[in-house]
Amino acid sequence: MHLARLKLRDFRNIRRLDVAFEPGFHVLLGRNAQGKTNLLEAVYLLATLRSFRGVGNAQIIRHDRKAFFAGGLAIGQAENDIRYYWSAAQRKLTINEKPIRRIADYLGTLRTVVFCTEDSLLVNGPAKSRRRFLDLLLTQTRPGYLELLHRYTEALRSRNALLKRDSPDLTLLDSFTRELVSNGEKLITARHDLVKKLSPLILLGYQKIATKTEDAHIDYAPSVREDFEVDLAKSRSREQRYRTTLVGPHRDELNLTLNGRSVAQYASEGQKRTFAIALKMAQADYLGGIHGSPPILLIDDVMGELDARRRAGLFPLVSRVGQVFMTCTEENWPGELTGNLHRWQVDQGAVSRKQ
Repeated sequence: MHLARLKLRDFRNIRRLDVAFEPGFHVLLGRNAQGKTNLLEAVYLLATLRSFRGVGNAQIIRHDRKAFFAGGLAIGQAENDIRYYWSAAQRKLTINEKPIRRIADYLGTLRTVVFCTEDSLLVNGPAKSRRRFLDLLLTQTRPGYLELLHRYTEALRSRNALLKRDSPDLTLLDSFTRELVSNGEKLITARHDLVKKLSPLILLGYQKIATKTEDAHIDYAPSVREDFEVDLAKSRSREQRYRTTLVGPHRDELNLTLNGRSVAQYASEGQKRTFAIALKMAQADYLGGIHGSPPILLIDDVMGELDARRRAGLFPLVSRVGQVFMTCTEENWPGELTGNLHRWQVDQGAVSRKQ
């Protein structure tokens, strides 16, 4: 899969852009705050309809404008002309001029994996960052997972609203509990199966990037100990005290360890960065294995955080992917980059090919 064309209007600091890309390794060069990351954000947005920076679409619109447009030609098993218009009053998404009504019908049209400074949250951040990592990968690879997650979230929201009342309707509470359990058990099964498949990929990726052999491992730790319905019943008195649902997939954790010890607590900064990158490489490998072609890699100023030996281990993994976009400045240009590269200059939101 690769992105053959990217069109942007009033996107961040980019007023107007229309550029064609070949498969291969694309390096986006430029000083800081010129718009390099904005280009990666646009590609990621076309894949997921959200920013990897954790902001809403309203913050993506160029200053003093009311809407943005992002479009692209995604080439995989078929050619898909994607067009996405967003304003506070109107949202329009089409593929080959056909309107898309449900997000589930769109996800997978363009597949990307982003490497960025925010990846540190996968190791050092709250559990919800790791749950989001699992859920995003499952929505891209498991049909029906997004709807399942939505049903669980809606049941959880309704159940919590009841628990906040002084005298909740117990019949209605039991109804939402049944909905929560039915969908939650399926979420737990899907996450457990995914982690089992990801774990060996993470170990392989970590050992190729790291400077020494270490046992990198992930372990799914659901908050449900044995039976979801039984655990909810046992926690009923505590739920009434805290007025919220205390057990379920919304409280799950993904434990990351090196040689049996917590990465967040005991690993060095270099080991943590390597583990975060290994998670993303495993994501890319898993997507490629499921869909038969590798996703597009978006690498945002990550190489400068790695020492020379770790970069030397990462580049062979990255180079076998069909299309890569990487940002850097002339000052932090990785010396390991050789061969057939497509170099682009980014200057105040304008992009030009660099010889």
